[in-house]
Amino acid sequence: MLAMALSEMPRNAGSSAAARAHACESCTARSISICGAIRAEDLGRLAAARAHQHVAAGETFLHEGEAATHFFNIIDGAVKVFKLMPDGRRQITGFLFAGDLLGLAFNDSYTYSAEAITSVKICRFPRRQLERLLDEFPKMERRLLAIASNELAAAQEQMMLLGRKTAHERIASFVLSLARRAERFGGDGRSVQLPMTRTDIADYLGITTETASRVFTSLKKRGYIELEAAGRVHLADRDTLEELAAGFE
Repeated sequence: MLAMALSEMPRNAGSSAAARAHACESCTARSISICGAIRAEDLGRLAAARAHQHVAAGETFLHEGEAATHFFNIIDGAVKVFKLMPDGRRQITGFLFAGDLLGLAFNDSYTYSAEAITSVKICRFPRRQLERLLDEFPKMERRLLAIASNELAAAQEQMMLLGRKTAHERIASFVLSLARRAERFGGDGRSVQLPMTRTDIADYLGITTETASRVFTSLKKRGYIELEAAGRVHLADRDTLEELAAGFE
């Protein structure tokens, strides 16, 4: 019976598994994501659990309140996460990029929704399978705990930003947070990409779209930033931006 079962397996099953493992090993987001905690020789186990998913810009692929059946690891692109109030108003609670994990839910349902800002590539992991991998690979579990800790710190920073800072301080803090993220992942921190709209930024920072646009223009006129093509912002005077974000300017 075993011989018959083996003979009926697809001939390319082994090569397919090897190709999936190789795709994980060569993934550009691996070193900055939870997958980086897995040794190359163990990537086959991880690859067997994941499925690739492409999400078009503007598509919501995770819905608040739905059963939390999967984790999502962003491979490429930008995502915004948000919550909806009963009257339909929306509050953006964060922006995620390559290497970020979303869908973390300690309950049985997602606590926020997620929409692709750009075209996005993600790896989707069934929650139960990934939980078994975490039991098997302690380093992966520790990295996941580090991600959860960073999310908590970001939430605390966001509370202070919304509660105490002026519009200029909020925009400066936002741009600098993206610059620091770029530095953590090998960038120079001198310029940042803003794929989101001014309305998205305003929603995240708790100001109006008009105020967000006015502040960006003001920072440009002061020589603190330069607004480049395709949504890039160059930090022309980072030291002063740091002072502004801290409330000293």
